[in-house]
Amino acid sequence: MHILAIILQSWLLFSMAFFGGSKLAGAKHQVDLFNEIRFPQWFRVVTGIVQIAACAGLIIGYWTAGIAAWTAVFVGLMMVVAIISHLRVKHPFGKVFPAILNLVIAAAVVLLYADNLLS
Repeated sequence: MHILAIILQSWLLFSMAFFGGSKLAGAKHQVDLFNEIRFPQWFRVVTGIVQIAACAGLIIGYWTAGIAAWTAVFVGLMMVVAIISHLRVKHPFGKVFPAILNLVIAAAVVLLYADNLLS
């Protein structure tokens, strides 16, 4: 189970790094996305910073499972907000799917490290 948790944790790490980095870099698709969901551009930057901070938690989580579990809870909450934001503006499933996938993976990481949530 430990190997599966590390693989899923690594998925979240790379996903948060990619999407957070593209938000901070001002990638056109991220700028357009935040315009479509009617959020201000400063919120794109804040979201990118939060996603990069999650990367730090996921990296620390390789050595401290409790940190990985709590970071996965945090990532899951971010993905719930992302899903709601997409659904609010009636985006097609293809635009919502990455957030749904990351929510499921975050939930799996939480479950795999559930015994470490209190430590």
